[in-house]
Amino acid sequence: MITSYYNKELIKLNELRKELVIMKELEIKPNYAELARKYHCDPRTVKKYNNGYEGKSKIRKRNSKLSKYKEEIKEKINYAGSTKTGVYQYMSEKYDNIGSYSNFSHFIRKEKLIEKTTKNNPHPRYETPFGEQLQFDWKETITMTNKYGEKFEFNIFSAILSASRFHNFEYSKTKTREDVERCLIKTFKKINGLPKNILTDNMSSIVNYNTKKFVPEFISFCKDIGVIPKHCKVKKCMTKGKVESQNRFMSWLIPYNNEFETEDDLIKIIDNITKKVNQEINDTIGCTPILAYSKEKEYLKSLPNKELLERYENDIKSFKVPNTFLVTYKGNGYSVPPQYINKVVKLTELDNKLYIYYNGELISCHDISNNKINYKQVHYQSGLSYWINDQSKLNIDEIVENNLKELEKLNERRIKNE
Repeated sequence: MITSYYNKELIKLNELRKELVIMKELEIKPNYAELARKYHCDPRTVKKYNNGYEGKSKIRKRNSKLSKYKEEIKEKINYAGSTKTGVYQYMSEKYDNIGSYSNFSHFIRKEKLIEKTTKNNPHPRYETPFGEQLQFDWKETITMTNKYGEKFEFNIFSAILSASRFHNFEYSKTKTREDVERCLIKTFKKINGLPKNILTDNMSSIVNYNTKKFVPEFISFCKDIGVIPKHCKVKKCMTKGKVESQNRFMSWLIPYNNEFETEDDLIKIIDNITKKVNQEINDTIGCTPILAYSKEKEYLKSLPNKELLERYENDIKSFKVPNTFLVTYKGNGYSVPPQYINKVVKLTELDNKLYIYYNGELISCHDISNNKINYKQVHYQSGLSYWINDQSKLNIDEIVENNLKELEKLNERRIKNE
């Protein structure tokens, strides 16, 4: 009945419009009151139609609340490796009025901000029992830039309990065997237990290239910890698909490019992503990984003694030397000779001293310090000489001494403020 009424009203208004057009062509001045009585409407309505009004548009036009973020969304989503989910997580954290993911996704499709791609490769599924397996892999050579244009090159160690899909992501500048062992220890601590076996592909740092077998040092590590190492063919989803597929979650990191300030900020962002991943409902298991983990942890073996874990976690660390030729240990920087810039060195602490090695050779030794910056004078002088070509005109020893004094004052101020 209501639809019929509106149809009749629409017919009357269409007839009114036609009559007004005819009167205009015949140059007859319309009588608004008479036409209003004829078509059962307000004289002002007749006047409005006579002045060119064509009725309400059948298509409702309304700007999306996401329109003001269009350029930012477009920029973030076109970073290499970026995804809609990753950009949505970033935007919803930054702004309070982003709305639901479905509307966000619709806006991107409607505005054609990205091209939709599909993959038709088959991905057979398989499942493992609780406590049976942990898969791990590297997300390699990630480069991000902070707000000030400084570049950070790093890797992400990705681990997942196969049954519950509980994840752990660890930041690492290098991906040596020691890094793998350290990141595994951190993962075991976070899940508070050990699976029966750990699975990865032919990771070069722990698998011999020729024999395709784990190197003796890694086998010894696994034996000490109490897990069985297994490896599979590279990128074969039938055996290692869970960690391969879940690496896509690191695309959530990409929108933070140019948004962070320090390395600590970057690590906090990664930790935050890890929490979000574990709180997202997994379609396969039908619940969140953290909920499924609450059941799987009952099937994990107990951790080995604390001393053994700390020995593997802290004894030796690898570090790629930056242009400052300061390697970071426990938050503080210690110098090495500048010729080792961009080389990977190993750090170990013994009797409150930090020993730094390259290819088995000791290249520097420092007392463990609370100072943020610790340069040896000979290292600093060698590094400064690269910048000062004509040393005859400058007293380089005096420059070194003055600069190191200023750095010492900076260290004292930092310690005082802390």
